[in-house]
Amino acid sequence: MTHSPPPGTPRARIPGPQQPPPPYPRIRAGLWKRCLGGGLAVWAPGMLVTYVTRSTALLPTLILLGSFLAPVTFVLWAYERHGRDLGVSAILGSFLAGGALGVLGASVMESYLLHPSLGMFTGVALTEEAAKLAALVFVLRRQPGIRGTRAGLVLGAAVGFGFAALESVGYAFDATVSTGGVDLRTLLETELLRGVLAPFGHGLWTALAGGVLLSLRRAAGGFRCAAPVVGTCLGVCLLHVLWDSTHGIAARLVARLSGAGPAGQLLPGSPDWPSAGQEHLFTLFSVGGSVLVALAGVGWVRSLALRESSWSNTP
Repeated sequence: MTHSPPPGTPRARIPGPQQPPPPYPRIRAGLWKRCLGGGLAVWAPGMLVTYVTRSTALLPTLILLGSFLAPVTFVLWAYERHGRDLGVSAILGSFLAGGALGVLGASVMESYLLHPSLGMFTGVALTEEAAKLAALVFVLRRQPGIRGTRAGLVLGAAVGFGFAALESVGYAFDATVSTGGVDLRTLLETELLRGVLAPFGHGLWTALAGGVLLSLRRAAGGFRCAAPVVGTCLGVCLLHVLWDSTHGIAARLVARLSGAGPAGQLLPGSPDWPSAGQEHLFTLFSVGGSVLVALAGVGWVRSLALRESSWSNTP
């Protein structure tokens, strides 16, 4: 026979936590600045030491750090400014999926579908943009609550920057290893150029596609293949094609203006390159074309962000 405790006696508590676990630690403001500064503080002296000593021990560190520094910095900036409520796991998952699944999927599709032809740049753009968008869908397939243009812009950018980081690793490795040995000058030029251009390439393009895709996502979590989504994907592919084609377009313009011969032979360093003046003209057209494509993408993102309230989120 059991006896109840006398009044006033505290009841025994069931072992175990009585309160919900604490939330994940939030990223402090300004982390992207510290990440950029710390990364440069390690990368620059490492490059100098490698150049002076001619040792290859630091090459893996230089390639990985130089390739990931700019993408990670911009992802942290986007998270701090616009994506704190999305959670670290969504941002990190998008970045990793964009790098692993995006690069893997694009490489497989390109190896089977692409051959040297006039449509090569179009094929590259279609396969890479499709792979990145598929990676975003894969990450968010079990998170129906993540919707809206802002979420799509941030997570799409994370996917694109993850893709750009691993792609830069491949470019840096190819630029470093040559038949004549290790070319540190080419490595430095490649990583600096791709680091500066990182915000205007894959991260920007996938942010556009992701913003429209999630703005039209159903309340139950399904993705809608509506006309705005298809149109945005085609527009993003067009930006990608124009970005990759700037050198060829510049060569054709110089060839037409100077009457120097076929554009395919009119490239800096080739025997048919006529003069230093033509080389400067080629550089002007090439850089100017890249700037115009970048400005078009930035303007599109700003327009999409300003029109966020006009997109429907109906199920």
